[in-house]
Amino acid sequence: MKMDSNTILITGGTSGIGFEFATQLLQRGNTVIITGRDQSKLDQAKKKLPKVHTFQCDVGDPKAISDLYEKVTSQFPGLNFLINNAGIMNKMNFHDKEVDLEDISREIEINLTGSIHMVKQFLPHLKAKNSAAIINVSSALAFVPFPLSPVYCATKAGIHSFTQSLRIQLKNTNIKVFELAPPAVQTPIIGVLDSHDMEGVKPMDAGEMVRGAIKDLERDRFEILPGQSSALKLMSRVAPQFILKQLSKPVDKILAQTKR
Repeated sequence: MKMDSNTILITGGTSGIGFEFATQLLQRGNTVIITGRDQSKLDQAKKKLPKVHTFQCDVGDPKAISDLYEKVTSQFPGLNFLINNAGIMNKMNFHDKEVDLEDISREIEINLTGSIHMVKQFLPHLKAKNSAAIINVSSALAFVPFPLSPVYCATKAGIHSFTQSLRIQLKNTNIKVFELAPPAVQTPIIGVLDSHDMEGVKPMDAGEMVRGAIKDLERDRFEILPGQSSALKLMSRVAPQFILKQLSKPVDKILAQTKR
């Protein structure tokens, strides 16, 4: 995939992986559009990246996606690249009576349903382009569950499956479908985890991860597994119970405390 002179829309682009993509893709001469739920964070991103274009949008809201489509395709008819990056992660103990059903639904709507809705909404526009691409950002946890964040892992496994199916459905079009499955990355999303949850894990630098991902996109590597992601996917196949046991340790500590 050519990684310059594109018009690229990135959901969840105000921080973390999305912001790094915006930064590096602008440096390559692309037109970059980012979305976010929080207007103040969009304004901060604009100050840091004056050339970026911003739109407030909650991808968990189908009406907001429809409105975004009308605005973006009208102002940027050359749009040919969609990066579905928006996501949230919650620690969740299902024993806890305070776990809110709305919080569960919200995580699913943003992480999984939102990406599917974005693809469906923007697909006719992308199909009309001579060259186009969709990147769905999943996670290494799509392959190996992290029981401390069960809903997050379920949504990322869903993104992995959806992306595989989408790639087959679009194989006779000019749209290339990529999946980026990052390992733990030093971004705000891991702020919900404490040092005990992250024991033995060294998060990857977001800039380094995105630089490698862009190189893989240029090589048309449709499943991109940076850092430890490839090892985790392999372990999920050759020793699934072992790797699940390792990732279960934070929950084991919670359960032990609950029994006391």
